[in-house]
Amino acid sequence: MHRSFQCIFFLLFSSSVLMAQSLKEAPARLSIFVDCSNTWCDMTFLRSEIKGVNFTLDNQAADVHILITSLTTGSGGSQFQLIFYGQHVFEGRTDTLAFDVDRNATEVESRDLLLFYLKSGLVPYVIRTAVPRTLNLDFRERYDSTQGRDSNVTQKDPWDFWIFRIGTNGNLNADAVYKSYRYSANLSANRTTEKWKYGLFLNASKNQSSFNYDDGTGEVKFTVVNHDLSLYHYLVGSINQHWSWAYDARISQSTFSNYKLRTELSAGVEYNIFPYKQVNNKLFTISYSLTAKDQRYYDSTIYNKLQERVFTQTLRANMTMNQKWGNLSIGLYGEHFLKDWSFFNLGVNAYTNIRITGGLSFFVAAFGGVTRDQVFLPKGSASPQEVLARQRQLASGYSYYTSFGINYRFGSKLNNFVNPRFEGDNRNMNVSF
Repeated sequence: MHRSFQCIFFLLFSSSVLMAQSLKEAPARLSIFVDCSNTWCDMTFLRSEIKGVNFTLDNQAADVHILITSLTTGSGGSQFQLIFYGQHVFEGRTDTLAFDVDRNATEVESRDLLLFYLKSGLVPYVIRTAVPRTLNLDFRERYDSTQGRDSNVTQKDPWDFWIFRIGTNGNLNADAVYKSYRYSANLSANRTTEKWKYGLFLNASKNQSSFNYDDGTGEVKFTVVNHDLSLYHYLVGSINQHWSWAYDARISQSTFSNYKLRTELSAGVEYNIFPYKQVNNKLFTISYSLTAKDQRYYDSTIYNKLQERVFTQTLRANMTMNQKWGNLSIGLYGEHFLKDWSFFNLGVNAYTNIRITGGLSFFVAAFGGVTRDQVFLPKGSASPQEVLARQRQLASGYSYYTSFGINYRFGSKLNNFVNPRFEGDNRNMNVSF
């Protein structure tokens, strides 16, 4: 009830302020650009349920540019934020609404909440057009049908914000000369609050593949078996709106990477140039950590070791921007051995999707890394079968990946019509730029 009154007060106050703001001629019909480049939106549903406005495909032609972003909450749900940027006659006006979606919410419940807040945020703008009297404005309390009370009211959590997950999966793939199966199991427990983040994760998997081939002397069967085991724990503490600290511990085993037993303990600090509360729109973090690693191997390494202990230090920088012009994400990573700086690895990744103007946009995704710390590699050369079957990890000094493209949309700027005929199962495969 309290939240409903807050929403009503916000709408009425915003409408009165906006009506007194400008004497410019208001549009006859509001044009909006719904920007879901950071998350997924059911645009067919939104266009079907919101009438009386024009959905435009050109952000420059819209009277209101609506940027919708989402983040995963500690309970496994989602936190959505809607920023309404006024343009043209509404230039200079910006409104923000936020809401949470429960982790068990269905797709219908999630999109209904998004629709409610999207409609609510549009009221101050629609009220200044020539069509407000032809639209209905209705305020009703939202009740939880299972509990008979306002579903938005904060309630005491009997689980104290702890989330547990357990799962298993497997697959089988075979033909006349090839057979492969994989199965895995996982268990996790985590708790997230404003001040603390706890996590415990256990994963185990086994992968076996068999190949039949003719080596010239007869049929040969080659079998590859790999297994992985990992136990991971972390604790993150909040210091203030810019600083945080953390430690994590990991125990793992991997036949592919030659680890019979690998134990890691790490501690570090992180500084966010922007306050953490602005994470929906911008994030710029720099972190530093020290790590101790005890590594035991199945086979002697290229340095003739079956066991060793190393200490490393790591520096990371990450920047993410979600703005009207598009999205930008850049990450830098560097780690080296304290005793010998010649053992190191460096990495950089970047992604951007920039809307230049109207229907013209381009995107670039790239990753590159230099690796000089593969001390775990077993000595001796790998056989052709081991290479092709990826039975063990091989030396590699670098890796990279890139993807880029440009998109241009032209023609009608409006897109108010919904026509789902003959879409069938291909509805979710539609591509939109």
